[in-house]
Amino acid sequence: MEGFLYQASIYLAAAVIAVPIAARLGLGSVLGYLAAGILIGPLLGLVGQETAELQHFAEFGVVMMLFLIGLELEPRALWDMRHRLLGLGGMQVLLTTLIIMVGVMALGYDWSVALAVGLIFALSSTAIVLQTLSEKGLMQTKGGRSAFSVLLTQDISVIPMLALLPLLAMRQTPDTVLDEVLHRRMGTAIEGAMSGHPDVGLSLVAGLPGWGVTLVTLAVVGGVILTGVYLTRPVFRYIHAANLREMFTALALLIVCGISFIMYLIGLSPALGAFLAGVVLANSEFRHELESDIQPFKGLLLGLFFITVGAGINFALLFGAPFLVLGLALMVIVLKGAVLYILGRVFELRGRDLWLFTLSLAQAGEFGFVLISFSGQQNVVPSDMTEMLLLIVAMSMLITPLLFIFYDWLSNRMEEAGEDMEDDDVDEQARIIIVGIGRFGQIVNRLVRSSGYETVVLDHDLGAIQRMRRFGVKGFFGDPTRPEMLHAAGLKDARVLVAALDDPDAAVRLVAFARRERPDLHIIARARDRNHVFRLYQAGADDIVREMFDASLRAGRYVLENMGVSEFEAAELENMFYHHDRHSVRELASLWDPDVPTIENEKYIARARELEDELETMLLSQLEESADTSKKSA
Repeated sequence: MEGFLYQASIYLAAAVIAVPIAARLGLGSVLGYLAAGILIGPLLGLVGQETAELQHFAEFGVVMMLFLIGLELEPRALWDMRHRLLGLGGMQVLLTTLIIMVGVMALGYDWSVALAVGLIFALSSTAIVLQTLSEKGLMQTKGGRSAFSVLLTQDISVIPMLALLPLLAMRQTPDTVLDEVLHRRMGTAIEGAMSGHPDVGLSLVAGLPGWGVTLVTLAVVGGVILTGVYLTRPVFRYIHAANLREMFTALALLIVCGISFIMYLIGLSPALGAFLAGVVLANSEFRHELESDIQPFKGLLLGLFFITVGAGINFALLFGAPFLVLGLALMVIVLKGAVLYILGRVFELRGRDLWLFTLSLAQAGEFGFVLISFSGQQNVVPSDMTEMLLLIVAMSMLITPLLFIFYDWLSNRMEEAGEDMEDDDVDEQARIIIVGIGRFGQIVNRLVRSSGYETVVLDHDLGAIQRMRRFGVKGFFGDPTRPEMLHAAGLKDARVLVAALDDPDAAVRLVAFARRERPDLHIIARARDRNHVFRLYQAGADDIVREMFDASLRAGRYVLENMGVSEFEAAELENMFYHHDRHSVRELASLWDPDVPTIENEKYIARARELEDELETMLLSQLEESADTSKKSA
């Protein structure tokens, strides 16, 4: 018991110390976990042989991660990804395998060894890439979605890879190899590779003919889907009736563990089974409950996995041939990156999306450890080669956070370069000028144009302008705060200017300039928060719309309606709140001082409290008046 507590304390202390430091330095949590593992393993020697066994347990974090990702994907979204799964992902695995295979053969190795090495390095790190994409908020970008498609394809391809590797074994007859493949279940192969010795435990497909394995696999997968669709809701309602919060956590863990074990019994990847379960439950009303219950376990297990990777690096071999190991790791990254870059361009990825896709997937992955161990066990790869391969995989994973740092630097440079591009020549003028064509500006532009009025659209985001052009809406790229661009768009004769820029400072500059040039121009501005509202009022805006204000009012009205207030009364209260808030903002704007923090502005705070009391009195009076009217009518 004391040994377990000692090891747990070491791992947790290393994570608590290293990860926040790495995050504060902008290096990301993954690099912090890897550094923590290196510190307690090769450098200080605080952990030993138990690291390898602990890593197999920690790999369950990948299973939980794919389950959570599945919860975010509806089946329709997964179907929409089919072309990238089969095309982009399939081509990446195939081309990377062939190119690395040719390179290894050029070094004098047999084709079977070269093919095995190519398969190993064709895979990328699902754990590192998805964790980093989620942390940086890049999962929903086009490059992030493409990277996810490739990772999912790679995870699926592990299954046929494990079936193929025994066929490449040296010094075995074809009859022996085929007999072994037919009678060894895939789950045993995976567990044997991960534990170092084969296991002949439970299996639902052992000894079955090929058609039998197929039927059982389809039946189990279909059962998982039907259970997720029809059985989970009654079970969740039953657990909810118990009113015990910990039972939701237990049920969430049961779903992930149970489905993973069932997939294991039929020879499929537990991670893929968990992903399938997540997709099935994506439309469930209990989805957010599952996410909140699984998230802490996923984070801790993934962190533990990265620590064990760092602790397992063989520094003796690395220091014995540092240039060779680093050179081979960098060569793998360069070769994979070249394949990814070419495929990304073929599949119409451009700019930052292309570089995110290329750099995020250029490393080897955790499944490489499984394939290397299994290849050594099956006598596919020479024993003296396996240690080197394990070290190359680990080093490439260790370099991955640095690739994301390089992507951040490159992305910023590309954004700066985009700002320096030559502005478009504005060859149209209209009475309505809309500056900024993001989510806010798009809706304004659609409403106005659909009502029969012409607009001129300006934006400094080239991507936004290009997207609008694809839908037949012409816009002009350039800095809309430049006087010559505004005048070219017709500022002299314009009737309305809509300032819908994302940058608050740029919006204030735009409004101030337009007001100086055209005192009679009606200016409608988008504001981020109340302080931004005050700045825009001082700059000269006429109508100011806070980003979330109208949506929040509507949500508040729904709350009132569901608390028993009639629809008419709720609308009246919403309308009173709206007009009072507009009056309050204008009055408080005269007391707001940009040089004094709001919480230290005593006059502002005192008047804000008075206005809030006025609002409460007014709304309560309205409710009482409505109640009296209803009684009289009755």
